[in-house]
Amino acid sequence: MEHSELKLYAYKNCSTCRAAKNWLKANGIAVDERDILEYPPSTRHFYHWVEDQGIPVKRFYNTSGDKYRELNMKDRVNVMSLDEQVALLASHGKLVKRPILTDGNMVLIGFNEAEWAALLLTP
Repeated sequence: MEHSELKLYAYKNCSTCRAAKNWLKANGIAVDERDILEYPPSTRHFYHWVEDQGIPVKRFYNTSGDKYRELNMKDRVNVMSLDEQVALLASHGKLVKRPILTDGNMVLIGFNEAEWAALLLTP
């Protein structure tokens, strides 16, 4: 994978995001960093990841976040359509599990060092 194509959606106050950024820096992997609150992934991205990549939409939720609780998503997520969920995720960066690392096609949700290493450090 060409690392220059990588986008990292992160939140500056997120400790997991900071750990991911430190890991990327330590491994010499440059990314185009996006503030997930100002520039969350678009609906097009979410549809691609869910429909084309087969990732369950529920994986994109930050279930431990304040926004998830504030919007009562635990009860709502099972009755919402995919269109409603994608629109909501694309409009609320704090609702999205982070960080998200993507090249536009593949996507890594949350920081798992072993998973990131397997994909990014293996030729």
